[in-house]
Amino acid sequence: MGTRYGDWVRQRREAAGMTQQELADAAVMTRSHIAHIEAGRRIPSREDARRLDRALGTGDVLQRFRPGDDEHPVADHFESARQLEQQATAIREFGLSYVPGLLQTEAYARAVVSETAYPPLSQEQREKVVATRLRRAEILSDPVTPLLWTMLDEAVIRRPIGGPAVMAEQLGYLADLADSGRIRVHVLPLAAGGHPLLPSMLKLMRFEDQPPAAYTEGLGTGGVQDSPALVEVLQGAYHHALGDALPVKDTVALLRGTAKDYAHHDS
Repeated sequence: MGTRYGDWVRQRREAAGMTQQELADAAVMTRSHIAHIEAGRRIPSREDARRLDRALGTGDVLQRFRPGDDEHPVADHFESARQLEQQATAIREFGLSYVPGLLQTEAYARAVVSETAYPPLSQEQREKVVATRLRRAEILSDPVTPLLWTMLDEAVIRRPIGGPAVMAEQLGYLADLADSGRIRVHVLPLAAGGHPLLPSMLKLMRFEDQPPAAYTEGLGTGGVQDSPALVEVLQGAYHHALGDALPVKDTVALLRGTAKDYAHHDS
């Protein structure tokens, strides 16, 4: 579906006599983003589709027929990142406030959706979001790809989202994945003080056949970054913070110890 959609965008652009750069300028996007959409590697956000419709004079066609709208109930600003993480060969994430979605247990995901959504979601909406989050995590069923590194601010494991039992299960799950070698996980101690990633969460993605990209997110906002210069800066910020994080072995010990504390508190 993404390829057919991209072909249609390309055909309409060529019919309008526009280059990729001219369309990018008119739609306030980057040329590389246009190229990825036309190649079917990315699905534009609803806002991107609206700007493309306006730039190409196609009414609301690109908005109405954007792939995945009904199948994947995720925030609009995350849709492009969701598409990319399914294609990535390597992902490095930083969780500032909670465990990143790819690594959430079902109970933790449900608690995150219930406790953090504003305005509150209906029961049906919450279940759809949780189901989508769990489907995203199916990429971990492959024992090798994508390579996944996760760095968590210590506040993530100290904040009892969902209560002690939910936290004990979630932290134990992370420790088990790390012990199995499927992921690398590092906790960035509160004692490290400030660091370059403190303003937001970050996802860095590498691919086999396209340039690397990043996704940043704040309160109710987020977006894919594919400018090579900006991605390089974000990669540098990640590695700068990683230098202050605990090694995997020490992180796993901390996760298991904290999970035990939660379980004891719940008993």
